[in-house]
Amino acid sequence: MPFINMAMTKEEFMDKQKHLEFIQGVINRMANCSFLLKGWAITIMGAIFALAAKDANLRFIIISYIVLPFFWLLDAFYLSKEKQYRALYDTVRIKEEKDIDYSLDTKDFDSGRNTWFHSFFSKTLNIFYIPLFIITLIIMFIFPNA
Repeated sequence: MPFINMAMTKEEFMDKQKHLEFIQGVINRMANCSFLLKGWAITIMGAIFALAAKDANLRFIIISYIVLPFFWLLDAFYLSKEKQYRALYDTVRIKEEKDIDYSLDTKDFDSGRNTWFHSFFSKTLNIFYIPLFIITLIIMFIFPNA
């Protein structure tokens, strides 16, 4: 529940609430994009492994080392944007109505833990993408003649 100032009129509260809903909508879209990227990464990795097994060609598995970092980078981008919008949400939540400019600009929040670089090395992405790299390495060594 957003911070409620008793001096706010009902219209001011509704405007602030609507602005917070817009920000929350962007946060939801960023989280959904990140979720979809993870799904596509798994699907494409599975397809690459299937092609490698079908044609007994190790080059297909090596392709995964090209594809997987792109998914990781794009996922880190969406995670950093999501973090920036969460910071914007928290800022708007505590502001007075008269101080809110109804902007969705997050350039003031692109620092510290909200950067693309920091998001690339976040625990949530590492838990997902590092095992994919490890699985690819294991498959390469288990099936060296492929």
